[in-house]
Amino acid sequence: MRVWKFTVLGLVVLCLAFMPAVGSAAQKDTIVYGTTEKVSDMDTAKAYDFHTWEIFYNVYQGLLSYPPGGTKLVPGLAESYAVSKDGKEYTFKLRKGLKFTDGTSFDAGVVKWSIDRTMALKSDPSWLVSDFVDKVVVVDPLHVKFVLKNPVSYFPSLVASPPYYPLNPKVYPKDKLVRDPSELKGGNLVGIGPYKVISFKRDQEVVLVANPQFYGPKPKNQRIVIRYFADATTMRLALEKGEIDFAFKTLNPSDIKDLQKSKKYQIVTGQGPFIRYLCFQCDTKPFNDKVLRQAVAAAINRKPIMEKVYLGQNEPLYSMVPKGMWSHSEDFKTTLGDGNIKLIKKLLKAKGYSETNKFAFDLWYTPSHYGDSEVDLAAVLKQQMEASGVMKVNVKSAEWATFRDNYVNKAMKTYLLGWYPDYLDPDNYTAAFAGTVGSRGNGIYFSNPTWDKMFNQAQRETDMKKRTAIYQKIQKMWTDEVPTAPIFQGTLYVVTQKDIKGIMLSPTLQFNYGPIYRAK
Repeated sequence: MRVWKFTVLGLVVLCLAFMPAVGSAAQKDTIVYGTTEKVSDMDTAKAYDFHTWEIFYNVYQGLLSYPPGGTKLVPGLAESYAVSKDGKEYTFKLRKGLKFTDGTSFDAGVVKWSIDRTMALKSDPSWLVSDFVDKVVVVDPLHVKFVLKNPVSYFPSLVASPPYYPLNPKVYPKDKLVRDPSELKGGNLVGIGPYKVISFKRDQEVVLVANPQFYGPKPKNQRIVIRYFADATTMRLALEKGEIDFAFKTLNPSDIKDLQKSKKYQIVTGQGPFIRYLCFQCDTKPFNDKVLRQAVAAAINRKPIMEKVYLGQNEPLYSMVPKGMWSHSEDFKTTLGDGNIKLIKKLLKAKGYSETNKFAFDLWYTPSHYGDSEVDLAAVLKQQMEASGVMKVNVKSAEWATFRDNYVNKAMKTYLLGWYPDYLDPDNYTAAFAGTVGSRGNGIYFSNPTWDKMFNQAQRETDMKKRTAIYQKIQKMWTDEVPTAPIFQGTLYVVTQKDIKGIMLSPTLQFNYGPIYRAK
């Protein structure tokens, strides 16, 4: 999934029904947070980014879910499930009597309709369903069966991701993707989760209120206001003025360093499986040649990037599988190295390049989606690559909506992306980028039957030693084919006002609003 940071402080009082005018005084049951992130498409069949999924976590629900801050799956819209002996059929028993916020009943038919829709529309995250699910069968109103193409050891984790979330068939169109809530019948999101959206102003503000019909634990606040900022500097100023209760994704590294010294704020951190990497469009010149991909990857010098751009707040990464996850190995360090100029010149010389005939290419980044430091990351990478003496890099940028369309539509040859996992498994860090279907969704277009066979084998395998061996072999192969080049593993920072409690950052990277409250 795609692709960062949080902050907490005072409160903004909004000119909304039942609320007084805007001001800096904190309102007990309202939590306001700021972000430089952007909402993409308000459709679980289309959206594939961290922040939009975050809203989905709080407005919709999965058949299974993760508790706030936890990593162990618990019942969601389903009370339980059973697995066939061959591992290819999962039958879920649904909770009885659940309704969407508009009163529409929830049942097995709704689940089937939603999954069929996701697969039929074939948008970015659809591979999370269509790669694994053959069909969905309504057994009876409270039992629904997923028939898989092959056994998948981590299928329950997939079911907890937004592309599997049941949507209201009376609200969402069956044959069309939705960008804004105004395109929905009734003009707003109609979910079944702990919150409902009452106001949506793209790139300005989203307002959510607690759903009184929610079956699970009731939120500790009544209203969440998300405010969107054009840059980290403006967001920090709002934090210091007490206009927001916390900031998340993304403050500048220098801001975080300053705020850590202050006694006015709390800092919540989460070292998780969030990664940054460089992508190549592998089926188009010039990067259909793996030697050129190897050369560019060998130019990345990770430790100086951590020091210059992120002030030591992130860690160098030498595999697409993050540190702390089973099977992780650091093959990029031992094979291609950091800033390996000798290797770069050797590789490029074999392709006819030299100091007088440099390998020239464009490097793309998006200026706000990953925070203001992204321009610095691109600049340092350009400097490192050109330090080889045989590369010429032209840095280009595009805002997130255009950037996302560009990589899917093959308008960029190499570009920077970030990844928050869809599910916690090495498969999600490998098949998503080097599997034929997954790589296409990320604009990489890498395809190799041998790799696909290995991914399929690893997905079916239940023996952890055998799975580990497969993924370690894949990581070694990665340094030869280089569909992507890992750069660093990120740390999440939430800066909050002193009276804000209940913020939990989970390794699942699901951020739940319900536990957040203002202490007296």
